[in-house]
Amino acid sequence: MRVISYSGDNNITLLRSGAEFFPALIAAIDDAHVEIYLETYIFAIDDTGILVRDALTRAAKRGVIVSVITDWVGTGRVASKQVKATLVEAGVQHRSFNPWFRRGVARSHRKLCVVDRKWAFVGGLNIIDDFIDDASHSILPAPRWDFAVQLNGPLVEAIHEEMQNQWIRTGKMKLRARWDKFKMGRYTRHGTEPGQALAGLVVRDNLRNRRTIQRAYLQALGRARDTAFLANPYFAPGRKLRRALEEAAMRGVKVTLLLGVGQFYLQDAVAHSFYPKLLRAGVRIVEYTKTQLHAKVAVIDDEWATVGSSNYDGLSLFVNQEANVVVSDVDFAHTLRNEIEVGLSEGRLVQLQDFEHSPWYKKLWYGAAFLFYRGVIHVITLGQDA
Repeated sequence: MRVISYSGDNNITLLRSGAEFFPALIAAIDDAHVEIYLETYIFAIDDTGILVRDALTRAAKRGVIVSVITDWVGTGRVASKQVKATLVEAGVQHRSFNPWFRRGVARSHRKLCVVDRKWAFVGGLNIIDDFIDDASHSILPAPRWDFAVQLNGPLVEAIHEEMQNQWIRTGKMKLRARWDKFKMGRYTRHGTEPGQALAGLVVRDNLRNRRTIQRAYLQALGRARDTAFLANPYFAPGRKLRRALEEAAMRGVKVTLLLGVGQFYLQDAVAHSFYPKLLRAGVRIVEYTKTQLHAKVAVIDDEWATVGSSNYDGLSLFVNQEANVVVSDVDFAHTLRNEIEVGLSEGRLVQLQDFEHSPWYKKLWYGAAFLFYRGVIHVITLGQDA
């Protein structure tokens, strides 16, 4: 199993949606002198994407080594070609992750950037305008609700190493070299100083480290004493995570889920199939209704927090490559919890009676959606259950 790299003495700033994320990212790129790695699931060719693309090309033209990975499915076949052509023409190195499914069904859903080994960005934001729905491309009523972190300190080196290895893996490597790189793809622990905040990069791949991020959630929920706030757009977790949420609530932890709805009809039905049991266990569920919820964040006991790209669904837990940063810092946890509470105030509280008195055909639809979803995930993951 991959050893998570934890380190102290990191400066970590929470970035709220694109209004804070993109200016910070572009400023760091414009200040780069040596090297930039950027990895994203979606690189849209819209006003925001053009701003980021132009910043990357400016960096390349002044001699910075710029390496960009975009996911072939997330960005799209045609858009991937267009992004690549523009970047390469300006001297940027570009690679698509797993084009034409040449390496199975794996996708890179990570959103990462490292600049000059000094600044790192980790979060849930793709390179796409905040007002554009990333699935339907319709205009959203308000900016997409999402988060990232900007950090500098010892953890940047671990993130840089992870991105450098990903760049090598996505290139042409002989089988033996690829196996040797895979065996070396683990971290060592950094030393920490007493009283300083800890932060760690938690990544998952599709082989040895398939459960790394879920294990971090399970451990945090298992140790929870008072409160647990979790926000995620796609709620279809495996039985282990569902059980952890239920057990925490039943032992007195105030567990609150803030979930996205309205983007995918089938996804909403699958999520609804889990609601009754969770509600009976004492889990509070709020559906976010202001705009598209895309954040993958959590705060437990106002001490442990995470921000990243991993959803609570089978694809994220078994198929997608993901990256989260875990932070143990009271101030950061309070800041993120306050943001989640704002989101809760903009949502709709789910009541158990809403489901107990639902018409039979709705209950049948929820159950059928769950069975269909579980069947698809079992096929993709060869029958493994999260």
